Amino acid sequence: MAAQFMRRVVQNGAPLARFYSSEVRKVTIIPGDGIGPEISAAVQKIFAAANVPIEWESVDVTPVRGPDGRFGIPQAAIDSVNKNKVGLKGPLMTPVGKGHRSLNLALRKEFNLYANVRPCRSLEGYETLYDNVDVVTIRENTEGEYSGIEHEIVDGVVQSIKLITEEASRRVAEFAFRYTKENGRHKVTAVHKANIMRMSDGLFLHCCREAAEKFPDVKFEEKYLDTVCLNMVQDPTQYDVLVMPNLYGDILSDMCAGLVGGLGLTPSGNIGLNGALFESVHGTAPDIAGEDKANPTALLLSGVMMLRYMDLNEHAERIQQACFNTIKEPKYRTGDLGGSAKCSEFTDEICRKVQSG
Repeated sequence: MAAQFMRRVVQNGAPLARFYSSEVRKVTIIPGDGIGPEISAAVQKIFAAANVPIEWESVDVTPVRGPDGRFGIPQAAIDSVNKNKVGLKGPLMTPVGKGHRSLNLALRKEFNLYANVRPCRSLEGYETLYDNVDVVTIRENTEGEYSGIEHEIVDGVVQSIKLITEEASRRVAEFAFRYTKENGRHKVTAVHKANIMRMSDGLFLHCCREAAEKFPDVKFEEKYLDTVCLNMVQDPTQYDVLVMPNLYGDILSDMCAGLVGGLGLTPSGNIGLNGALFESVHGTAPDIAGEDKANPTALLLSGVMMLRYMDLNEHAERIQQACFNTIKEPKYRTGDLGGSAKCSEFTDEICRKVQSG
């Protein structure tokens, strides 16, 4: 399934192949917190207008206390994703402070979602400081500094361990090269700090070099993280597909999103060994929750990525084009895009374009 997704996902552009299916499939939806339920409802409404053959199975991931006293994902949510193999997730809140574990991280580990794919591409008709941005960040999603291995050595001294394994590094490196080749892209940049972290980042870089040897028709380069950040804000067109360890990917993918208008316009897909979970990567925005002001674009475009993963490319193309055409019209833009339209108005216009197109 992951290979099919890589062949057929071309974010913000026409798919390499088109497929249509009338078979109704169940998909897990996790509405999330804050504005999550609103934007999830907007996506469901647009999918219904496009007659997407999906039956949604909504689940709650509010943490529950297990027998060991630790909070975790409810078993019903785990069972749903394991059964359906495909899910769409709104934003989740993680309280700041000791004892609170990120639910996003827990979901990635629970379902072994090893590769995070974040396409960032300029939208026609929506101007930013940068033109013609078209980069994809591929982030190792299960380890690195986010392994959650940390402890207090003595009072006032905390140690956090960065875990890098050959298996995970090789897996995401080969994924990046396959994605590049199968989506008609041309270059992979391995982003690292092996000059400082010679063993951990050195192992990741070694795996990238080995993967490059298996794909001689894909151009490969190695760049330090700080160099990539500098170059990206100077001229993002020099990069194509970037692959990197977890923390670097978290930072760099958000920076790339800023080049094209922010997290509210950026889709995200987490690909695993036995399925995938697509998500909006922005926050829960509790200050506007329930006020009909939220922008559902990020979750909608993540849903488009999900449809391509499921071979529903005709539906994906119709919804994506309707979304882009709506963003071109200032009167339908939400507050985060400089407009004053309500979430419902933006959603209804996309539905109208989907049905008329």
